[in-house]
Amino acid sequence: MAEAKEEPRIGVFICHCGTNIAGSLSIEEVMEYAKTLPGVIVADEYQYMCSTPGQKKIVEAIAEHNLNGIVVAACSPRLHEPTFRTATQEGGLNKFRFEMANIRDQNSWVHMHDWEGATAKAKDQVRIAVAKARMLEDLIPKSVPVEHSALVLGGGVGGMQAALDLAGAGIKTYLIEKSPSIGGRMSQLDKTFPTLDCSQCILTPKMVDVGRHPNIELYTYAEVENVEGYIGNFTVTIRKKARGVLSPDEAEARGIIGGGCNGCGDCAEVCPVIKPNPFEFGMAPRKAIYIYHPQVMPLQFTVDFDSCVKCGLCVEACGEEKKAIDLDMVDTFEEVKVGTCILAIGYDLIPIEEKTEWGYKRYDNVITGLEFERLICASGPTGGKLIRPSDGQIPKKVGFVLCAGSRDNTGGVAKPYCSRFCCMYSLKHAHQIMEKIPGAVPYIFYMDIRSFGKMYEEFYYRIQNEGAKFIRGRVANILEDPSTKNLTVFTEDTLLGRPLSLEMDMVVLAAAIQPKPEAERIRQMFGVSKSQDGWLLEAHPKLNPCGTTTAGIYLAGVCQGPKDIPDTVAQAEGAASAASIPIHTGEVQLEPYFAICMDDLCAGCGMCVPQCPYGALALVEKNGRQVMEVTEAKCKGCGTCGGFCPGGAIKMQHFTSPQICAQIDAFLLEGGEQ
Repeated sequence: MAEAKEEPRIGVFICHCGTNIAGSLSIEEVMEYAKTLPGVIVADEYQYMCSTPGQKKIVEAIAEHNLNGIVVAACSPRLHEPTFRTATQEGGLNKFRFEMANIRDQNSWVHMHDWEGATAKAKDQVRIAVAKARMLEDLIPKSVPVEHSALVLGGGVGGMQAALDLAGAGIKTYLIEKSPSIGGRMSQLDKTFPTLDCSQCILTPKMVDVGRHPNIELYTYAEVENVEGYIGNFTVTIRKKARGVLSPDEAEARGIIGGGCNGCGDCAEVCPVIKPNPFEFGMAPRKAIYIYHPQVMPLQFTVDFDSCVKCGLCVEACGEEKKAIDLDMVDTFEEVKVGTCILAIGYDLIPIEEKTEWGYKRYDNVITGLEFERLICASGPTGGKLIRPSDGQIPKKVGFVLCAGSRDNTGGVAKPYCSRFCCMYSLKHAHQIMEKIPGAVPYIFYMDIRSFGKMYEEFYYRIQNEGAKFIRGRVANILEDPSTKNLTVFTEDTLLGRPLSLEMDMVVLAAAIQPKPEAERIRQMFGVSKSQDGWLLEAHPKLNPCGTTTAGIYLAGVCQGPKDIPDTVAQAEGAASAASIPIHTGEVQLEPYFAICMDDLCAGCGMCVPQCPYGALALVEKNGRQVMEVTEAKCKGCGTCGGFCPGGAIKMQHFTSPQICAQIDAFLLEGGEQ
């Protein structure tokens, strides 16, 4: 290996970050200390190093002092490493000759009231960074081509918006939805707040647009089975679940000209099997051959093979011309190649029945907000007539329990976070009751009303003025009168400071939301991190809310965290924009932080291969013997293989063993040479 030893000439720059850093430690002392470190030629400070004047200091210092390494002691590399890399490059250095010391997040913020201790720690951090900077090497990023296609997983309003935006930008888009129809949760809603638009009236045209767009290939009743590859070159295996019913295109592919399902419904009429309809939360029946809901896209029936008795009546009813039903159909698999992926897999309600104090599933007249949506919806099981499930009577006093499992630290199924849209949809429900049932009174039991969006607060005032009763206090318990099925709600009015018990005809729980059960499998398949609450984790909450730490994978909608429809659509548009950039660019640059195998040291044992969590390693034959080879585009630079290799044959670029040892020595020896 070439010994191109270059005398280190390091420049150190200390950022005040306003008073974020300078208010907790001595910038002057740290700067003077940096000047004493081996290899440091110049040390300087500035109030905001990330500003244009701050970056100009770096550029000018490189030219003036012929520097070959830069250290900036400032905030988090997640926030400003790209900024200072660019400044380093503008000064004429390779941008990987830059090292950062995080003296804000890891020092001044956590040692805010320990001036001496924070100053001493900042000196340590700068010394460690300089030790590594002395050993940095030029690294050259590599580029890989990008497929001119994208995949969107999830056909709710977020997934549909992302797919439409990508397709509108001229990108071939595969939209995968596990249900028999796109539409997601929004298709179960009656109206949307605060404008009270009919949900289906604004959703259905979008569903139709998705179905007819020439750049969108729609896979309903399908799931992603496997994902391989990396940004620009993902290979996605799609499982097309056996639907039992052919579309016109599928029928034509089988040589049945003019055949396939036309949605006539003759099959469902003769089907003898009746099951609870999950779209209606079991409040309406469904046949074993069914459409998901009246506005489905595509209009194609589906066989529930778990319920079907294969009597063949539906096949006879469908007729010889259409021949749309195939009761022997099996799952099939298809592979597609895409450049980027967007995950928009939505959410579920928590199992609110496990919060036993409110009696859900024990008391007939305690329902969830989503069940209320179906009961009040014109296309729902009661044709839009709100009735009590116990006796079909019209309720006059309806209680709404907000934060049912949200903002709750009691453990179990309860969630500490705010589910964000429960307050608003409960206000909407209160309005609908007063609008549809003259004389009805909604009682809203709340802790805080969080009406944070555009026109939301005005909507809140409107519901107050219409006559809804607001009681501030968490509901402690609900009991049922066995004879009348009426419900007594026990709470405390915290404004009056006294306990209350009120009798209601019906209670609606604004249940907390949580990630879907399949989110964990999907997260692992696409290599995405998760937050402590289980939601898929964005790359940065403020600066990159649509991206993830896995290049080429983006997030849209509630799978990233609770949000309402406008925020979901906005994030979907952002994700589509971000996902389209590498596709339109045609290639992407990879960070050169990948492993390198030194063939002469590799024994070909293969022990590193199964350790790689990204499948980036493989044994190949070179010069008559087996050695390990790295697929650089797959490698994330985690270092697992390097740490495991018994022969020390794997080098982690930018995190080499000499560089890390130098940092450890700098810390333990406090600047002394080993």
